[in-house]
Amino acid sequence: MPREYRPARSVRVLLAEDHGMRRGALAVLLGMEPDLDVVAQVAGGDAIVDAALVHRPDVALVDIELPGMSGLDAAAALRDEVPDCRVLILATFAGPDRLRLALEAGAAGFLVKDGPLEDLTAAIRRVLTGETVIDPALATAAHGTGTSPLTARERDVLRASADGATVAGIATALRLPESAVHDLLSSAIDKTATRDRAEALREARRQGWL
Repeated sequence: MPREYRPARSVRVLLAEDHGMRRGALAVLLGMEPDLDVVAQVAGGDAIVDAALVHRPDVALVDIELPGMSGLDAAAALRDEVPDCRVLILATFAGPDRLRLALEAGAAGFLVKDGPLEDLTAAIRRVLTGETVIDPALATAAHGTGTSPLTARERDVLRASADGATVAGIATALRLPESAVHDLLSSAIDKTATRDRAEALREARRQGWL
């Protein structure tokens, strides 16, 4: 049974997000909460466990798509190495398969990015009481409904990623910044509830979305 949330001290939070401006803005906003303290920020999944061992966060907010190590793999590593740290996975789009994988990796919650800040802060506090927090957007996830959740640009980058094209190659072919290609691929992976762009391409083709 979840226990009542009564922090004896500030909740120590680790942020794992590869977009520096987004990470910095979120750190500032969380730092304005009287009971939350951002004690560590990392840009890559492979830096999460080391940072957690040093700073001992109570909660880690982990982007599902990170360089070095995925958020799902990082969650599993934290479960083994820093079991007292509760993990909230953040994704651009919540799919049921991604949710299942996150929970199997030991995550205490799964939230959609860019939702209201109050939902995120409430989730941080709720997981500390023993709750598992699932974003309500999962109830309307487009995966498996037959209606394509992909935007035109996401379909373009998936098609261009065929045959192992690099991000730089896709960017050149589509005349897009590499950062935009990375974001579009990450979003397409989330929306197809897959692990990487090759799987996303196969799933999108299977669903008839390309």
